[in-house]
Amino acid sequence: MKFKYLLILLLGLSIFSCGPKKGIVTKKKNQSPRKEVVIDEPKTVETKKEVEPETTVVKSTENKSVVEVYIDLYAEIAKNKMRTHHIPASITLAQGILESGSGRGRLAVQANNHFGIKCHGWQGAKIYHDDDRSQECFRKYQRAESSFEDHSEFLTGRKRYADLFKLKPDDYKGWARGLRAAGYATDRKYPQKLISLIERYELFKYDQEVIGNVKITDLNVKPNKKVVHTVTKGDTLYSISRYYNTTVEAIKAKNKLKSDNLSIGQELIIQN
Repeated sequence: MKFKYLLILLLGLSIFSCGPKKGIVTKKKNQSPRKEVVIDEPKTVETKKEVEPETTVVKSTENKSVVEVYIDLYAEIAKNKMRTHHIPASITLAQGILESGSGRGRLAVQANNHFGIKCHGWQGAKIYHDDDRSQECFRKYQRAESSFEDHSEFLTGRKRYADLFKLKPDDYKGWARGLRAAGYATDRKYPQKLISLIERYELFKYDQEVIGNVKITDLNVKPNKKVVHTVTKGDTLYSISRYYNTTVEAIKAKNKLKSDNLSIGQELIIQN
């Protein structure tokens, strides 16, 4: 009997051991379900090389010198000053070239002062520069045009230069010599330097552009002979009067002009 029970027990154990086995998973309380983390493979990005900014270099196609570039920049300003202040454009340009080192001198670069005009009661910005003495005071301008304007005002506003305005408007040689004689410069060669620049770079042509083309009906002008002047661009009564060695009032009276306004193509009778 005992053998029978033993046999049944062994048979039951054998069946139980041959059954499928399952793993038991225990979860912690409040544990959120595990998420699968997906890592993207790095994408191949084609990078462009940085392009260095191009340096803008102003080059003249005509291989102009620094003096010629200076003339191109300031010729119109000089001509305008000739119209308003009656200083030959050639003289203004030659002085600017000589005194500013063609615009490359320290005063021109840092202060827009092209004519070395010192402070002398100047209330504006200033710059200090070694000249006749150490660290002298010079005027400083916002624009180069202001320097040209001040230069014209400087010459017209001082009595010692008054005789220069009695010269013909295209008499650059007389102006060059007269400037030194009036005390503008101490350099004995100052007139020759100006004249040399004017003739080398033909700066006198800018004087002629302001004065205008002159049409004379009779080249052999005799006293009290009528001369007809045809007004061209840039002509003023003052420039015409200087050219013919007469006065603005005489021209206005002869032509019955009520104002100083002129029109291009207008013919004026000049009584010599």
